[in-house]
Amino acid sequence: MAKKILKNTLLVVLILSISALMAACSSKIESGSQNNQDNSWQRVKESNKLIVGLCAAYPPFESRNEKNGEIEGFDIDLADALTKELGIGVEIKDAEWPALLGGLTKGDYDVLITCMSKKEAAAENVNMSDVYYNLNDIIVVREDDKNINSTDDLKGKVIGVQLGSGSEQIADKMQGLKEIKRYNYNPEAFIDLKNKRIDAVIVGYAYAVNQFKEQKGFRILEEPLESAEIVMVLRKGEDNLTQKLNEALSIVKEKGVYSQLIDKWLKI
Repeated sequence: MAKKILKNTLLVVLILSISALMAACSSKIESGSQNNQDNSWQRVKESNKLIVGLCAAYPPFESRNEKNGEIEGFDIDLADALTKELGIGVEIKDAEWPALLGGLTKGDYDVLITCMSKKEAAAENVNMSDVYYNLNDIIVVREDDKNINSTDDLKGKVIGVQLGSGSEQIADKMQGLKEIKRYNYNPEAFIDLKNKRIDAVIVGYAYAVNQFKEQKGFRILEEPLESAEIVMVLRKGEDNLTQKLNEALSIVKEKGVYSQLIDKWLKI
């Protein structure tokens, strides 16, 4: 009888121990889940500003005004319009293009708004906003060069592209090129094109139009290469902030502000 009582007692103790262990594990899981909650929008809201990373070397999307040194462009005005709808301020941080995605991962910025395409951002594990612009990549040649009129005419030629850009990815897929010269920034490629050190530049259409406003002597081939979907880029898992930016973008478009920015910066 005593053995039976002892056995039952041990069984109860064992059951209670297992229950306590399961409760503790459940508590830890729940606590861990809470710690991993997406607080991206709350963080930005509490700081009362959105920190935007970009590379101010790609007019008309973003560049420094030669007279006052201020950063200006389509992306700057878009960031202002978005944060106005969100009821917060904005802080612009200029950085080198190759360092932007790494800086985002480190937490230097809340979002990249810098004419970055889905393809360019896809190398990293990130969140992307809705597409806010479709940018055609095109071929630019010297106006006096009548030998290049299509992509087929690029065979055996030297092509210039910006390092780490969607244009570089396009050039890498092209067959029969003599050489691809890679530049830190597009203006360097245009200087070499003007001085006949390269035969053509692959670049975004909006940038080419801006370049034409500053200097003559170039022409665009009629045949576009690819269309790049331009997005805002955020850290992976920051879905709440991504959603807020998408909502703000939708409102900016509905109010006609987006169209006004297109007319101001990107109208041909």
